Amino acid sequence: MPAELASCYGELQHGARGARGSSSSLIGHDANHWRDFRYSWPAVAAWPLAARAQQRERMRRIGVLLPAAADDPVWQTRFGAFLQGLGQSGWTIGHNVRIDTHWATTNSTEIRRHAAELAALAPDVVLAYGTSIMGLWRQATRTVPTVFIAIADPVGGGFADSMARPGGNATGFMAYEWSISGKWLELLKQIAPSVKRAAVLRDITIGSGASQFAVIQAVAPSLGVEVNPVNVGGASEIERAVATFARSPNGGLIATGSSPVRQLRDLIIKLAALYKLPAVYYERVFVDGGGLISYGPDFLDQFRNAAPLRPYGSAHFGPGLAMDTNCPD
Repeated sequence: MPAELASCYGELQHGARGARGSSSSLIGHDANHWRDFRYSWPAVAAWPLAARAQQRERMRRIGVLLPAAADDPVWQTRFGAFLQGLGQSGWTIGHNVRIDTHWATTNSTEIRRHAAELAALAPDVVLAYGTSIMGLWRQATRTVPTVFIAIADPVGGGFADSMARPGGNATGFMAYEWSISGKWLELLKQIAPSVKRAAVLRDITIGSGASQFAVIQAVAPSLGVEVNPVNVGGASEIERAVATFARSPNGGLIATGSSPVRQLRDLIIKLAALYKLPAVYYERVFVDGGGLISYGPDFLDQFRNAAPLRPYGSAHFGPGLAMDTNCPD
């Protein structure tokens, strides 16, 4: 590992394991370096939610469907941000709102079971995280108003007809703009100038997997880097692919955004360290787990900001779709 990279690694590890927010700005979580994109959502903007809460004191019911275990500290923090957003919007648990939280894990059978149970409760609105959760939730119901978080491609995933006119019953937040994928390769080259080859972990079962790789591939020639796609399947498949890739020198690793990549976080971090591959990840949770560096959205903000956007008492969302992405400048 180059000396400059080893130094960078040490600084980032210290920052990730020390006080949050004090780590290197390369991680991409400095609030001063984020810009906020919000597409108009006229119907939601027109609803004075606080006034509606005062006029209608009946208990509102919010369902929450998450791909995690209840004791996962990362997800507890995210859920806490959502509750904070509710409180800031004038909603009090037990007074004017009830929360039905379903910790569905990442197992598809469990997600289906939790989705069916939640749909049977007929909540006023549901908060759903990620493409895998949304896909199975949509199989359970297409009538319950839904706010999603961290969807890479809402239109390609079938959750919206278009950005301007979503139709149906769902709206929410994009995970990030695909252009950020090119920044991952730029960052990899910046922290490890000797890198000439990059293994790109991608999920080919979702449209965003191909789209993220396409952006990286387009940027690669200008940086003098050869990119090699690694399709994310099982653990053994990734182990073989990374081991084969690491046989040649001057390699690096990029982990693009998807649920399978997130589920294999610890293995991917272990392989990068084992083969001394400088690696860039799409989410800070990889750095918190011991990875080198991340560059991506602040999902805590998405959870917090999802709370004021809930359209209680409405069967459909308006003609605009709210899409927020937090990409570093």
